[in-house]
Amino acid sequence: LESLPTGGWGYDHFPASAKYALCVGKEFLGMTGKFHNTWGEFGGFKHPNALRYECAAMIAYGSKCSVGDQLHPNGMMNDSTYDIIGTAYAEVEAKEPWCDNVTSAAEVAFLSAEAAGISGREPSADTGTARLLLEGHIPFDVLDAEMDFNNYKVLILPDEIQVTPALKKKVDAFLAAGGKLILSGSSGITADGKKFLFDVGAKLEGTSPFCPDYILPKPAYAPDYIKTPLVMYLASKRIKVTDGRSLGDIYDPWFNRRFDHFCSHQHTPYSGEPSGYQCGVIKGNVLYFAHPVFALYHASGAVPVKDYILKTIRKFIGSAALIETSMPSTARVSVMDQPAENRRIIHLLYATTISRGGCLKIKDVASSGRLYGVNVIEDLLPLANVEVRVCAPRKVKSVTLEPQGKAIDYTQKGSWVSFKVDEFTCHQMVVLA
Repeated sequence: LESLPTGGWGYDHFPASAKYALCVGKEFLGMTGKFHNTWGEFGGFKHPNALRYECAAMIAYGSKCSVGDQLHPNGMMNDSTYDIIGTAYAEVEAKEPWCDNVTSAAEVAFLSAEAAGISGREPSADTGTARLLLEGHIPFDVLDAEMDFNNYKVLILPDEIQVTPALKKKVDAFLAAGGKLILSGSSGITADGKKFLFDVGAKLEGTSPFCPDYILPKPAYAPDYIKTPLVMYLASKRIKVTDGRSLGDIYDPWFNRRFDHFCSHQHTPYSGEPSGYQCGVIKGNVLYFAHPVFALYHASGAVPVKDYILKTIRKFIGSAALIETSMPSTARVSVMDQPAENRRIIHLLYATTISRGGCLKIKDVASSGRLYGVNVIEDLLPLANVEVRVCAPRKVKSVTLEPQGKAIDYTQKGSWVSFKVDEFTCHQMVVLA
């Protein structure tokens, strides 16, 4: 899986690719580069901490490791390159016993818009869904329409999935078996846009003429710090709840900001009364967001929007979220099983990325002709007092930090196991056996 974080892919590209590859049932290799930016950069180096994190992420998501280099035409290996790679690989070697022959423990999956035929590379719906779940520390897998849905408790069809008759049949069977379905935007709507293909507990009345509009979620779904309407940057579907449970109200703006209707620098404020339409609905095992929330978050990065989406999803899916942690949203979590060893491995990952550089065209140079900004990892800061609560498939006999081999205290109530990691830097495996 070619995925150079500093070569244009970013640090959230590899996890989503790995979560799809893991479902294919073949061994796979993660490929990053030793370069500061992308391929063919002689004399360019990542900071050693960046490769430590990138290799740790590969093994945390079930991948083998590859770090790309380019041999100098003189045929000599670059000592600095292999010192840096060796530092990362020494850590991988120590962790291999807990990372080989693993399977995903995720109970949530999303159907890739790309796999479902949406044109373009890496649709925003896919990127936004992966980013939300990664930041929310909800383990997930990525599926195509040919894969088995019944291994999961929750299936997400993000934003723009056109449901074919074959897919409808599979999703109906998934729901009949007790699975939970999350839809958003145009997903799960007929091709003519006139009605829902699933019983969401609401009536569809087309697409809003306003962009943006605003939402005021009910307190159960709203961010704790938001009590007034929240701007949503993309148009919603017009829905009126019938026998479902409303997520909250939509507020329309006075008008769309145009040359003949002007207001402020961006858009018009919301009017004083609810529009009569709702921002989403829950009925039974189906949750529907009226906005294309996943692409919206990918495009806007708005934290209140993320908090609204994740709070709603977590309440809807319950224990299928699998894990809760006190780590910040910049940290990452992976939960894997080793069936042969009868153990569950929780991977905790943390690194701070920072934007460096900028776009500069290089004149009169026969090279790539430009420099560009990248997100780099330089410092690895420790995280302390990390609280974790995770579902275990059976009665746990021990909880250890690996590869240190250190047993830590834990409690188990039903299927939930709770423990605290006093401190870790970059990557820590916690093994439930």
